Amino acid sequence: MVRIAAASTDGKLINQHFGRADRFYILETDEETAQYSLSDIRENIPVCSGGNHDDSQMRELVKSLSDCRYVLVSRIGRQAENELAAFGITAYEIPGVIGESVDKLIRYIKAQELFGFQNKI
Repeated sequence: MVRIAAASTDGKLINQHFGRADRFYILETDEETAQYSLSDIRENIPVCSGGNHDDSQMRELVKSLSDCRYVLVSRIGRQAENELAAFGITAYEIPGVIGESVDKLIRYIKAQELFGFQNKI
């Protein structure tokens, strides 16, 4: 099982910018079948407002997602992406229906593995 955090307003669509998301849907995903189930909903205070962000809040948000391997968002800034990477979390901009986005992620990761890239599930 792999945990994925999805930035969503409604639990159906990945439609939130990482720093503006007020909740993340935590999904447990079977990497063989790409089937997923909702494990948790994590509420948080958005760390970005008007283009500014609070570094300590950013670190706290990233720590709160540290049990996830991937984060799916509609958009993410370079600093947030780097903060996540420091915790071993990879962010992907894959907006759309959650199920379809999870499927795209799993297919992408499997293709990378097929060609010998390091980013393994």
